[in-house]
Amino acid sequence: MLSLSQKLLQQQKLTPQQILYQKLLQLNTLSLEQRIKTELEINPILEEAIDMELKEEDLKEEVEISSSDDEEQEAAPDTTDDEFSVEDYLNDDDYYDETPGKPSQHEEESFQPIAPHRESLREKLLEQLHMYDFSENLMMLGEELIGNLDDDGYLNQDLKTMVDDLNMFQHLDIKIEDAETVLHTIQGLEPPGLACRTLQECLIVQAKHSSFDPYYTYLAAEMLEKHFDLFMQKRYDLLKNKMNLSDHTLKVMLEIVHRLNPKPGEGNIESAELNQITPDFLVEREGDNFVITLNDRNMPSVVLSQPYLDMLKQNRGKKKINEREKEVHKFLREKYESAKWFIASLAHRRDTLLKVMRAIVEYQYEFFDKGPAHMKPLIYKTIAGEIGIDISTISRIVNGKFVQSIQGIHELKYFFNEAITTQSGEEVSNRQIKERIKELIDNENKKKPMSDEEIAGIINKEGVHLARRTVAKYRESLRYPIARLRKIV
Repeated sequence: MLSLSQKLLQQQKLTPQQILYQKLLQLNTLSLEQRIKTELEINPILEEAIDMELKEEDLKEEVEISSSDDEEQEAAPDTTDDEFSVEDYLNDDDYYDETPGKPSQHEEESFQPIAPHRESLREKLLEQLHMYDFSENLMMLGEELIGNLDDDGYLNQDLKTMVDDLNMFQHLDIKIEDAETVLHTIQGLEPPGLACRTLQECLIVQAKHSSFDPYYTYLAAEMLEKHFDLFMQKRYDLLKNKMNLSDHTLKVMLEIVHRLNPKPGEGNIESAELNQITPDFLVEREGDNFVITLNDRNMPSVVLSQPYLDMLKQNRGKKKINEREKEVHKFLREKYESAKWFIASLAHRRDTLLKVMRAIVEYQYEFFDKGPAHMKPLIYKTIAGEIGIDISTISRIVNGKFVQSIQGIHELKYFFNEAITTQSGEEVSNRQIKERIKELIDNENKKKPMSDEEIAGIINKEGVHLARRTVAKYRESLRYPIARLRKIV
């Protein structure tokens, strides 16, 4: 028997405008400049504003951060997605004189020269990924994974955490099994070995995708999978016995592994070596305050094209138009909508980036004032709650973007780290602990390097409870080998 039933569901889907805004958030200064130039080429409604006079307050948008918590800060205007029609803009003559998103100005010497843009490794990966027939949700996950690769090409974020965040904040429905499929696909892209979680996984992926003799590459991958510790410790006699290898076979296997790249990203994830590092933000001291400036003075400023808007007005005012005029009018309306949202997204992106950078500087004031030893523990959730945006949005903003300050140039991800509790109950940044481990290893006796247990003992005496396995984890993340392999005879 047939029956009818009603079911009420509440779903939230991203609009094309929201998708555009999120994509623009991921771009750094150089990539955004290229994106704007591309949009200027494909959309006739947009044109670059050249030699237009603007008021000084429109050109300069800075945020001051002081050490005083009581000092009031003026918040940047919030850009919302309010509903408006074509007529609202066409009837507003003042609109055509505005120049949204005009870059801020600063002293000439404060800015790095921008080299010509070359396609980054991240852009090449995205291009390859889009050739696969993944669903929209899985493609979004793939873009998120590529966006979270570090300079060496490793994925330092937990896959399940990333999936949970996307499912929660973007209202997706991604299963962890499908996420693993997407991750393995990215690991097999050119060059292979990217998006791995560990050195072992990175070498295994490369070995399986290598073009050497299949027999020896199979054995090399098996050695890395089952006997990685013996390989890292150079226990070749034990390897020969366990895998029943001849001297020749072992030699060929080791040659294959030694040709693999332990850092497949090679610092080119964001074309850092090709384009130099162009900071997206400048943080400068003025007295006891820090002034934050968005480094967009060389960014093309886009406005709506007056001639094309006049054409749209003329067609709108006609009572009778032929088929060709209808097509032109439809084309102009579509391009107008696209241009309108592009300009709004640029302004919204600028506002959001300044809010995030301001929150980071406020929270890490001691770092900017005194240096890395005063870094505080900080997670994405803290900044997201502070300014009222999703954690996934914070992730998009901090990846591949850099800030220049008196402490040097740092990627925004540098300021986020976990907390470790000292014996006195105080929380310190795990980045401070890593810096301390690095300092101890760099200054150790090279003829008698310290074991992980000895390093843990020194740090424990300094008031931070740290297990040997935690020291080993941090040491590996710093790319230092075990003590035996650091020994210099």
